[in-house]
Amino acid sequence: MSVAPARSMMIEPSSRPRWLLLGLALALAALCVVAIGVGALSLSFEQVVAALGEPLGLPRPADLTDLHVNVVWGLRAPRVILAALVGGGLAVAGALMQGVFRNPLAEPTLVGVSGGAALGAAIIIVLGGLLWPEGLGAASQWITAGAAFAGGAATVALVVALAGGTSAHTLLLSGIALQVIAGAGVGALTFIADDEALRSLTFWMLGSVGSATWPAVAVAAALMAPALILAFSLSRPLDALTLGERQAHHLGVPVRQIWRRAVVAVALLVGAAVALCGVIGFLGLVVPHLVRLLIGPSHRDLLRASALLGAVILVGADLAARTLAAPAEIPVGVITTLIGGPFFLGLLVQARRRVSP
Repeated sequence: MSVAPARSMMIEPSSRPRWLLLGLALALAALCVVAIGVGALSLSFEQVVAALGEPLGLPRPADLTDLHVNVVWGLRAPRVILAALVGGGLAVAGALMQGVFRNPLAEPTLVGVSGGAALGAAIIIVLGGLLWPEGLGAASQWITAGAAFAGGAATVALVVALAGGTSAHTLLLSGIALQVIAGAGVGALTFIADDEALRSLTFWMLGSVGSATWPAVAVAAALMAPALILAFSLSRPLDALTLGERQAHHLGVPVRQIWRRAVVAVALLVGAAVALCGVIGFLGLVVPHLVRLLIGPSHRDLLRASALLGAVILVGADLAARTLAAPAEIPVGVITTLIGGPFFLGLLVQARRRVSP
């Protein structure tokens, strides 16, 4: 029996995902250089590249001063790298949630991690003056970040315990309930906060990477790297889950273990992002859906492209946040919401048209 007809009917894999990944990687590299060069002290492309290459022993141009190098390495480079890490992490977390719940409108807040993290940070911001009357000093940022991460992790652990491994829907409902409860706690703390704490809490709830430092970048990388590795390892099981939980189980996929692993990865990614940068909305919803429209539902490509596109969007949003109203700074969460809100409404309109007779 000839196999030629069968071979002729095989569909060659599309090269679109590879081109998209390459394009996003190049766009991210170019945008990072632009973001490092733009600010109160403007730097040319050549100056940025020379400053970044100085630790490698590259010759210093005549127009590159110590001030330029200090601005690049002390202020802008950690900010840009943190924005890329957080943007990529939030986008991957959204892709995981959409894969677990088999719903392109799912996002990381559904497991309650952002609400729990916000509550943990709000407790320190609002009640810190009562707990530490003499002030927190330089440790304030790290204590707030630690409380936020602990709050997010505790909320996710409680969600998993309440769900009991019964179904993804139970996990979803438990996450929504705890997210609402955490939101009520943040609201109560906002009500009793003084003016200074209220300003800090409001800015933190809208998100910012303005406090980025190299230690913050190191913490983000340490928490997000294992989470990203775990997320990428789930690509094939998530592809099987698109067929349904029962079908995936018959294919040998340990469905409940996949839920737990995905939730752990989401908790690390979102918990670290919220702890270091505050609440940044809509990235986890918009980015995976946009990537899915471009290259299809395969999670192997979807997760990688989402990480790159999320990094591109947040680096660009942070660049806009610190330049549009300079010398003031717009919270980056406002920029991402302005992007994501209309996109979400567009998805709703599109879904309504699909079901309309």
